[in-house]
Amino acid sequence: MSSWQPNQESLGTLATCLRDSLSGFNKTAQKQAEIMLTQAKANPDINNYLAFIFSNALPTPGTAVQPNEWHSVRSAAALMLKNNIKSNLKGIPETSLQLIKQAIPLCIQDTNSSIRNLAGNLATEIIRCGGLYSWPELLEILLKMIGNEGSQYSNEAQEGAMAAMAKICEDNTKVLEREQNGQRPLNILLPKFIEATKSPLPKVRALALTAINEFTPKKSQAMLNVIDNLLQHLFHLSEDQHPGVRREVCRAFVRLVETRPDKLLPHIGGLVDYILTQQKSDDEELATEAAEFWLAVGEHDNLWQALEPYISKIVPVLLECMVYSPEDIALLGGASDDEDEEDREEDIKPQFAKKNLKRGAAGAEEGANQEANGYEKMAEEGLEEGEIDDEDEDDDGDENPDERWTLRKCSAAALDVFAGDFGGTIFNSILPYLQTNLKAEDWPRREAAVLALGAVADGCMGVVVPHLPELVPYLITLLEDPEPVVRIITCWTLSRYSSWAASLTDAAQKQSYFEPLMEGILRRMLDKNKKVQEAGASAMATLEEKAGKQLEPYCGPIIQQFVLCFSKYKDKNRWVLYDCVQTLAEHIGPVLARPELAGQLMPTIIDRWQRVPDQSREMFPLLECLSYIAMALGDSFTPYAEPIFNRCVNIIHQNLEQSMHAKTNANFDQPDKDFLVTSLDLLSAVIQALDNAKAAELVARSQPAFFELLSFCMEDPSDEVQQSAYALVGDCSKYVPEQLRPFVPKIFTILVKKLDLDDILDEEIDSSFSVVNNACWSAGEVAMQFKKEMEPFVPELLQRFVEIISNPGVPSGVVENAAIALGRLGLFHAEILAPHLSKFAHEFLTVMDEVDTSEEKATAFRGFCNVVAQNPQSIENVLLAFFSSIARYQDLKLRNPIKHELHEAFLSVLKIYQQLIPGFGDFLSKLPTQDQQALKTTYGL
Repeated sequence: MSSWQPNQESLGTLATCLRDSLSGFNKTAQKQAEIMLTQAKANPDINNYLAFIFSNALPTPGTAVQPNEWHSVRSAAALMLKNNIKSNLKGIPETSLQLIKQAIPLCIQDTNSSIRNLAGNLATEIIRCGGLYSWPELLEILLKMIGNEGSQYSNEAQEGAMAAMAKICEDNTKVLEREQNGQRPLNILLPKFIEATKSPLPKVRALALTAINEFTPKKSQAMLNVIDNLLQHLFHLSEDQHPGVRREVCRAFVRLVETRPDKLLPHIGGLVDYILTQQKSDDEELATEAAEFWLAVGEHDNLWQALEPYISKIVPVLLECMVYSPEDIALLGGASDDEDEEDREEDIKPQFAKKNLKRGAAGAEEGANQEANGYEKMAEEGLEEGEIDDEDEDDDGDENPDERWTLRKCSAAALDVFAGDFGGTIFNSILPYLQTNLKAEDWPRREAAVLALGAVADGCMGVVVPHLPELVPYLITLLEDPEPVVRIITCWTLSRYSSWAASLTDAAQKQSYFEPLMEGILRRMLDKNKKVQEAGASAMATLEEKAGKQLEPYCGPIIQQFVLCFSKYKDKNRWVLYDCVQTLAEHIGPVLARPELAGQLMPTIIDRWQRVPDQSREMFPLLECLSYIAMALGDSFTPYAEPIFNRCVNIIHQNLEQSMHAKTNANFDQPDKDFLVTSLDLLSAVIQALDNAKAAELVARSQPAFFELLSFCMEDPSDEVQQSAYALVGDCSKYVPEQLRPFVPKIFTILVKKLDLDDILDEEIDSSFSVVNNACWSAGEVAMQFKKEMEPFVPELLQRFVEIISNPGVPSGVVENAAIALGRLGLFHAEILAPHLSKFAHEFLTVMDEVDTSEEKATAFRGFCNVVAQNPQSIENVLLAFFSSIARYQDLKLRNPIKHELHEAFLSVLKIYQQLIPGFGDFLSKLPTQDQQALKTTYGL
């Protein structure tokens, strides 16, 4: 390395601290080491020392660290170095940065694979934080190692360099595709990677394909240039002896389905045979990657049809792969009754605060309610390769196959997709299998047959229905199967067919099929096995969605069962139970307010509310569940509202305070933002549910001040928090406007900034647009409520809304909300909008044609008419389109005053043009005949 040399005493102290910081045995030493490491960050040479330790394969003389502990010390140095780069790359002196950049290539060549991986992570972090051109030599260094230039690099160096390069590609795809100084790095890299697939080292071949696969889903010019060469190499590598290489080959084919189906279509027959062969591999990862091909092709708009001649070959393999493997059977078979065992904390990996409802163009809440799924793909954020996981020590390696993405789930998902593609053909091809295996003695065969029947439910319902009167009663008997795994999958499959049972109109049929099906699922919710309880609860939530209001006569027994479940369930299943309760509340609505139902349910829910501490993660599902209950009960929620409202305000206040502390003090952790999201959503629900005067009183009495907290949430770094905060602003303008009024200037100063599309980052584009969506919606609601008071903000709102509706990259839902808000500004500020009408009339009309009829659409069109009346000549080029919009406007579902006002606004505008345009009748004759007729009939023209 450079001429810099460490002070031996400081080096020894740092090495000891790094070692002790990882000690799980001596907590005192660990805590002391962490304090000292925090203090060491103030030393200007800290990164030099870390780079020195990381790059030395052996402990330097004089350190008190044993050789067998040195690897952990190096790893800890690398992680600390990575965190320093991540938090403050610009603050690292150039001399220190040069030392780090010298250390990384050395460590990429290390004999230890985890050190090589950590070096790759460091390289990636520097490029991620500083940009590719902050270290332009890096790619060249790596390419030399990968190509073993001059035959001077070890196998480890070649593998380490290729691993680092694959990581850089994963984290920097857009940068590598972008032109810089007249050159795109990818144009150079892709041919080099293809060359590297010829390496004699299987790891290098596999990693080269991993890097290439970062770009196969993209339609870049660089990929276009090499596609034929790449395909040639893929076909050659398809026979590679190394499963890791074949796995990446399968992944490449999967990704090319979307971007280059034209290149795969001529080879489809050979690909089918190849993929089937790989799917039968003993290597489960390879087999699963192969099975993904069926999912990709099945979901492709055109390519799926090419599989039709091969379905009879594919389906038997899918069915065979849906049977649990012998290893899985050993883990799952004969599971015990465990209802009394407490859950371990690591068993509970919920994802709550997922609701984050977006406000729709029609003012409705758009939720992503996902059906509980027998083969859903579960991806969890993991540690980066080479990083140390404290929990690894406790992991016995027996990972439950139902908690990871497996060949079995992937095959079942493919069967589901094929059922949607080919319909009855699929059911007919699995019918013999079902007849043989549904009653098989061997439980894994029985279970796989039930899974197959559930998988084809959506796509083959019409063909399966004639068999359901025989199948459903048999499935109900399987709910009592001695094997818990069979009971679990039967719950799921019955839930997939519950829409058929719920839709039966004949009372005798309902009694024969729907009631026993529902009772069977409710029984399983109190199974003695916790996983069966969970499957029963998930199935019940699905049944509630599909049956909807058909459940009204059965609500008493259903709620009775839920209350029993609350008394028995442990943590994990209780969280699924909240989902059951909220789904029921969502679908039966005000029925829940009946005293005999609310009287059963609410004491149990309030009991949980009182028991769960503010900092418990159980708060997420509980708050979300209460949001739905509040909306269902309406004003009947009043007895529970005040303590719940005040506690939510308090949780928000605590969370914001913790965030402030964490910003200024490294010893404080950032709090979980889901507490904010779920509390804000529940406040929204309470404000909507209660009588307006009662809601206003709660807001007015809130301590700390309600709108002060809300304005902080609107500027929170988390998009999810902002999304819920903006939804709450809009709800407040509708239900508690007088309480909001004094805070409108402050809130709108924040809101207008959020509408600036230039502030949206590529990597956060989806969540950022969700925030913009709710900001547009709430702006429209506030504009309706505060009318002329909004004038100071109108010019900037106009500019932002026009930018949004004119930008083709903005999602349609966001564009619709922006157009509605823009139209509503015209109700009270037509004179400000009128001079700019020609800039947005075309886009406004185009967008509004796609918006469903609603009060929001009506008020937006009325505002637009006001603006047109002030400047009618400016929209000459879109006048026919405007007249067509008027002619085709469907306003039958609107409340009468709004319908009448819109009718008058349209008529008024038509009369203006009747006066302005000579030969108005001739002009109207340019419209389609049905539009001319509609204008004559509705407006007497």
